[in-house]
Amino acid sequence: MKNNNSGEGLKRELTTSQLSMIAMGMAIGTGLFLGSGLAIGAAGPSVLLSYTIGAFIVLLLMGCLAEMTVAYPTSGSFGTIADKYLHPMAGFLVRYSYWIAQVLAIGVEISAIAIYMKYWFPGVPGVVWIIVFAAVLIYVNATSVNAFATFEYWFSMIKVSAIVAFILLGAYVLFGTSGHENVGAKNLVDHGGFLPFGLKGMWIAVFISLFSFIGTELIAVTAGEAKEPDVAVPKALKATVFRLTAFYVLTMAIMLMIVPWQSAGIEESPFVKVMEILNIPGASGVMNFIVLTAALSSMNGQLYASSRTMFSLSSERFAPAVLGKLNKKGVPTTALTVSTIGIVLAAVVNALLPESSYAFMMGISMFGSLFTWLIIFISHLFFRREWEKMGGRKLPVRMIGFPYLTILGGLLLLSLMITAWFTDFKIMLQFGIPWLLFLSIAYFVIKKKNPNRAEKSDVLQDKETI
Repeated sequence: MKNNNSGEGLKRELTTSQLSMIAMGMAIGTGLFLGSGLAIGAAGPSVLLSYTIGAFIVLLLMGCLAEMTVAYPTSGSFGTIADKYLHPMAGFLVRYSYWIAQVLAIGVEISAIAIYMKYWFPGVPGVVWIIVFAAVLIYVNATSVNAFATFEYWFSMIKVSAIVAFILLGAYVLFGTSGHENVGAKNLVDHGGFLPFGLKGMWIAVFISLFSFIGTELIAVTAGEAKEPDVAVPKALKATVFRLTAFYVLTMAIMLMIVPWQSAGIEESPFVKVMEILNIPGASGVMNFIVLTAALSSMNGQLYASSRTMFSLSSERFAPAVLGKLNKKGVPTTALTVSTIGIVLAAVVNALLPESSYAFMMGISMFGSLFTWLIIFISHLFFRREWEKMGGRKLPVRMIGFPYLTILGGLLLLSLMITAWFTDFKIMLQFGIPWLLFLSIAYFVIKKKNPNRAEKSDVLQDKETI
């Protein structure tokens, strides 16, 4: 194994289509297939507005991120940019927060996998499935970035194909047959109306919907291993956001017109419930396999993201040098090993709280991702001004409406994070605020012990880089 403190050494093997599928794979996971039940329960049919607003925030986020990522296509990505344009402490906080978010999100997905497997094997403890599937995905990630990308590409393809098939099947049931009297647009206004919990419920569901979009930012993390990042990154980001928005809004609308919203929950996927209600032989089992695939795909991507983020921290001397070592195939295996602690935590939580492990893990995992998103918005404000001031090259993609849309995105996201305090997801802030305090103390301790650490990333040395 070789140590890589320059931040280089990762192989640039990922294509535009692989980048898009990796991001789709991360985002189309339990947030849509299982977490959507939580959002529907909070907002009723108005969850359609919730997901639309959530998609708008993510669209603004991706605009900012695309511009910055083509400027600095590194494995550190938004952490490296925060380090340069805000403060080294900001880069430290955002990278460790993103790392812990991905580590905990691994626990979310593996908890969902345990739920899905109960469909076929109700008597087998969830911990067994956690161990089995974790071993498989750790092996895939440790092999090579190409093996990871291939696995992710085809798993994502299964999910995307399944969603398209679900949309077509749902449309046929709604508009092409007359044998289902209890389905149709009336389900969007019956049972308490379109806004059964008012605007408050709709707004709370916006917060929950953001969990479904977490993962789109992974394209920025993969930029360090992307072929032609100037072309691949913006194309992949744009395609991902619009595909996700269409998939989420269409699938949610069809689901709500077929299944009364009161039936939503997380004891099983709402998608599986749709198949059960339609009474298509074997379809519910097929759908359960698909949502299982979705969870495996997301978990696969999160293992990748967490290991590369830890690798970046090591390259910046904010983590032990051993975590920056690469194996012969260019994979940071030590960083990968450390990033599996979320699996252990999920196994413990699943054993102690088998009925609520998913919601608990989802709550504590969201803070790091949303904090990362907030820093991306803030970084972009400083990045654009500094880039133009320093005479940086003309970038192939620019965020429109600067600085107003950047500020709007940041304010909307901040208000949603504050909203969490008044919901069942209060645990996000109860975990996140102490976490930031801990990291702040750790930053000054590390800086004191390592006073020679470069204040800026080695990959951002001078104007030639930009």
